[in-house]
Amino acid sequence: MSVLQTVTGLILILVGFVFMLIGSIGIIRLPDFYSRTHAAGKVDTVGISVVLLGVAVLEGFTLTSGKVLLAGVFFAFTNPVAAHALARAAIRKGVRPWRRGDPRAKAPAVTNGGD
Repeated sequence: MSVLQTVTGLILILVGFVFMLIGSIGIIRLPDFYSRTHAAGKVDTVGISVVLLGVAVLEGFTLTSGKVLLAGVFFAFTNPVAAHALARAAIRKGVRPWRRGDPRAKAPAVTNGGD
């Protein structure tokens, strides 16, 4: 395995983890279910796809890397479909989207662990 291949694989994995970190922060910070579902569905799909690509680069041209890439393709198709199904079920259940200035959608108070 060459140094370039190792560095490229590690950089791809790091970039994927950064995408997933951004998605996790989005899930915490965004105001409603639909925004959070969007953050989880889009950013995490890109993040895990890039991580799996990095793992495949580190592995080299083998059967294992082909399986990893196949898992990435499967994940790239199924995660957005699952996020869409969740959002559609929420709409059917009557969950209303957040609107700016909506008095019923106040952010919960942040506490310091019971202090």
